[in-house]
Amino acid sequence: MGRHRHSPPAPLAESDPADDRRFVTALARGLTVLRCFSPADRWLAHQELARRTGLPQATVSRLTFTLTSLGYLRHRPASGEYALSPAVLSLGFSVLSNFEVGRIARPFMETLAEHTQAAVSLGVRHDTSVVYVAHCRSTARLILGLDVGTRLPFAETAMGRAIWCAASPGLRATVGRRLQAQDPGLWPAREAGLHRAEVECARRGYAVSASEWESEIAAIGVGLDLGDGREPLALTVGGPAARLQGALLHEDFGPALVTTGREIVAAIQAAGWED
Repeated sequence: MGRHRHSPPAPLAESDPADDRRFVTALARGLTVLRCFSPADRWLAHQELARRTGLPQATVSRLTFTLTSLGYLRHRPASGEYALSPAVLSLGFSVLSNFEVGRIARPFMETLAEHTQAAVSLGVRHDTSVVYVAHCRSTARLILGLDVGTRLPFAETAMGRAIWCAASPGLRATVGRRLQAQDPGLWPAREAGLHRAEVECARRGYAVSASEWESEIAAIGVGLDLGDGREPLALTVGGPAARLQGALLHEDFGPALVTTGREIVAAIQAAGWED
């Protein structure tokens, strides 16, 4: 019995997409708020967002609250200003490539990548995932094929575990609740892995994920606390599990990772980078 194929509906000629019943006005307005920020803008006041979007201030209030709750905006309650969060970097490679922290960190990451002959990545948290904001490959042929913009799970990866270990108790509680709500059945195993990472970080200074995210991949990660109240970032070294193990990993690559992490934090602080 043959399959019946239905042709897609013909596009409406010379019609406004907003008139189509499939058009989600609230989503469009939310994206309009995000597009208000030009490369020259860091923080914008609520009134300026209303002016640029042409939307009522009450509507802008609801949109900014939602976008802040989802992690796409950051809010300064004292001044009523908003800024784009690193989470929006996952929406566009061009933004990711120009992320200032990644630019500052890159020379240190390149040196570490050549030393380890592995992949070195810098990432941020977005909800229950982590997103690469910078990535360096060594000249070795057998390395990870991931790149800027890659999104990975939080609990099973060295990057997520490193952020967890450097996070405040409040942030850990928030992320833990979201992970549990996301998949209650997986939460016990994920919670156990995060607790193991805490022990590893306390003992070695970095977190480990060996064949837990992907069976053939191992990675170590260190959290980067910039000391200004924002969420920590994470720096990782990853590659084939068959190579990243034993003394090479824990006596050479691990200490090199911790040292590089400290150098990156110092460089960012010395650069006077402000949000």
